[in-house]
Amino acid sequence: MANPLRFLQQVRSETGKISWPSRREVVLTSVMVLVLTALTALFFSGVDFVIRLGVGQLIG
Repeated sequence: MANPLRFLQQVRSETGKISWPSRREVVLTSVMVLVLTALTALFFSGVDFVIRLGVGQLIG
C-alpha cells in the first residue's frame, strides 16, 4: 500500500509537467469547433432536405 503523502507529492510533480494551452490556443480551438459544428449542421440540413424531396417525389 502506497503512502498517501508520497502519492500526493507524485501527483503534484506530474501536474507540473503538463503543458497547459495558452489563452489564444483555447480561443482558436473553441472557434474552430463552433465553425465546424455549424458547417456540419448545414451539411446535414442539406442532406435532409434532399432526402425529404426524394421521398416526397416517391410518395406523392
